[in-house]
Amino acid sequence: MSGHSKWSTIKRKKGAEDAKRGKIFTRIARDIAVAAREGGGDESMNPRLKLAIFKAKAANMPKDNIDRAIQRGTGKGDDLIIMDEVTYEGYGPDGVAILVDTLTDNKNRTVNDVKRLFNKAGGSMASAGSVAWQFEQKGYIELEGAGVDFDTLFMTAAEAGADDLVSEDDLIAVYTPREQFGAVESALTAAGYAISDSSLKWVAKIESEIGAEKAVQNMRLMSDLEELDDVQSVASNLAITDAVMEAFENA
Repeated sequence: MSGHSKWSTIKRKKGAEDAKRGKIFTRIARDIAVAAREGGGDESMNPRLKLAIFKAKAANMPKDNIDRAIQRGTGKGDDLIIMDEVTYEGYGPDGVAILVDTLTDNKNRTVNDVKRLFNKAGGSMASAGSVAWQFEQKGYIELEGAGVDFDTLFMTAAEAGADDLVSEDDLIAVYTPREQFGAVESALTAAGYAISDSSLKWVAKIESEIGAEKAVQNMRLMSDLEELDDVQSVASNLAITDAVMEAFENA
């Protein structure tokens, strides 16, 4: 999972920049609204809404914005939100498998935007199921690594059902089976660990290691895809080595 962990580090740095210019608020508000639509506006009874609100607060999103997004989702605001969650599949340069999770109110617009970026990068869209089989959905829990005893954290997480921990750049990522995600998150919170992010993510079963030049092209494609307003997350089976990471950051 090293590729996924390194990509999460890149996204975290970019997320901080997005938060400064308020761009991240739009995506979080939509996530809150959809969560409220599907599970109701009470976060104590709606785990997905609770997570979305947690992310909103972590990004310093004003309370009024959060409340307004909940109202939109539950139909109490001025505009009832009607959006669809769609996952698109494709191949980047050198056949790297890519999954793109989107949240959209216009599927034609979204698929055209995603297809345009794949084509521009020398990749291609793929039919449903042709890429997804290479991934599995796992729980992902992120903690700041400073001051944390890794062995103690490992035991707490493992006893609750986690199956892997990865330490990367002062960040510790805890991976869990999908069905154990809530239990591990609750156990870590109860043990006093400060969770900076948590969600269900696509993780490649086997990573593909390719040359640095093509790897950087894929990372640019992934970054461009995540810039689209309708895109919630992007996953790939690209193995991001230290050399590839350095090449991307210096490109």
